[in-house]
Amino acid sequence: MRAAIKRIVLLVVGWGFILLGIVGLFLPVLQGILFILIGLIILSSEYVWAHHLLERVKARFPGVARKSHEATARAKAWLERLRGRSSKQPPGE
Repeated sequence: MRAAIKRIVLLVVGWGFILLGIVGLFLPVLQGILFILIGLIILSSEYVWAHHLLERVKARFPGVARKSHEATARAKAWLERLRGRSSKQPPGE
């Protein structure tokens, strides 16, 4: 049950970033490409086509690939810290 909820949230957030990125392509306030890349990174764990597209972007733009790896490492570290804090709390809080 928990895995299904996690997957649904992941898909909603990923597609949300993709839609926000598409809107951002037309609005000068939002960084459309950035939001599309974030959405692809999120969706690449669920969809093969997103993974392949992300790999093609990384091959074409190595600077983006480097920044993506750095951001992924920072996000993983942040999630581990978040999980560490929540697991130390007593049950019921």
